[in-house]
Amino acid sequence: MSQTVFCRKYQQELEALPQPPLPGKKGQEIQANVSKQAWDEWQALQTRLINEKHLNLLDPEARAYLMEQLERFLDNLETDQAEGYVPPSQ
Repeated sequence: MSQTVFCRKYQQELEALPQPPLPGKKGQEIQANVSKQAWDEWQALQTRLINEKHLNLLDPEARAYLMEQLERFLDNLETDQAEGYVPPSQ
């Protein structure tokens, strides 16, 4: 049986991440408070932002921007969206 965590984003018990998604204290905090579902959704949004905004992850400002967007996403606040992104039809 997989472990669960009370998800910061969805405010309910959901499947936990199997390991910290980032190094250090921040990764431990995310693993303890963010569900696998929320993290997977963040990864998809992050990928769109990186691609559409042509972010260079070697740039400290780009990394800071993504961390800010991550916090907004997890707190259910409005995040930037990739301009022109159209979700795939089901």
